[in-house]
Amino acid sequence: MADRSPSKVAASTAEGPMAIVAIDQFEPPGVRMVEDALAIEFLSPVTRATVRACRWRPLRGLMRRLTEAVGPGVWNGVLCRKRYIDAGLAEALDAGIASVLVLGAGLDTRACRVVAPTGRAAFEVDLPANVTAKARAIRRALGAVPPELRLVAMDFEADDLAARLAEAGFDFDRPAFVIWEGVTQYLDAEAVRRSLAALAGLAPGSQLVFTYVLADLIAGTAMHGGEKFHRRFVEKMGIWKFGLMPETAAALLGEFGWQIVDDAGSADYAARFGLGASAARDIMAIERIALAEKRG
Repeated sequence: MADRSPSKVAASTAEGPMAIVAIDQFEPPGVRMVEDALAIEFLSPVTRATVRACRWRPLRGLMRRLTEAVGPGVWNGVLCRKRYIDAGLAEALDAGIASVLVLGAGLDTRACRVVAPTGRAAFEVDLPANVTAKARAIRRALGAVPPELRLVAMDFEADDLAARLAEAGFDFDRPAFVIWEGVTQYLDAEAVRRSLAALAGLAPGSQLVFTYVLADLIAGTAMHGGEKFHRRFVEKMGIWKFGLMPETAAALLGEFGWQIVDDAGSADYAARFGLGASAARDIMAIERIALAEKRG
């Protein structure tokens, strides 16, 4: 029987967001939300073939409608959070950040397409199955894993993040930019707190950008248009376990020496990216993104 544990199921979700990004590359400049030419190369052969077929605009529209039928607003939600993080990462690199740490990296391409060319160190942490798939994807796309990139295999609910990073050569004494995208809802509260405790050891001036699903959606007390998400990921599959609200996010991060300086949702994305006020309806409201700074 196949292993259907939450961690294994979560590992299997890595391709979906990157397929959305890869399909977005066929949109013309000015319409395209994210610039990521590597996205398609990191996908499995079957998914790459499907994405390539989406050069045809009607098929792109069909793929989007099918995705939205499963999770309303997820298409634009994924693209908006990718754009938000890319902008923050570029700004941090320009400011001289020493290293980049990606927690639950999945098939994300940032370490290869953005960080490695700068010569800065990048560390990607994920479940062993995802790390194996990621190494294979990088070798297929680039020939070899860039020397600046360290792939760290661990289970956030069982292993010691600080110890694994130290073993991989991560420098806790210099500021880092940490990306925690689309991960926290898959962890239990204890694993989230343990991860934040490990990140509390980062140098002042470090930055952390992370997404979180709204706690009342997880609890089922308010849906925010996400009834299908709740039924599938909370009730049926049981893999979404943790959520926050803006006020509880600030309090939780504050316990570990972090101060939230920005917290954005669908309306903020629409305004900041010039999408128009009505576009907020097409961006999932169940997830928010926050940027925090490590205090001295």
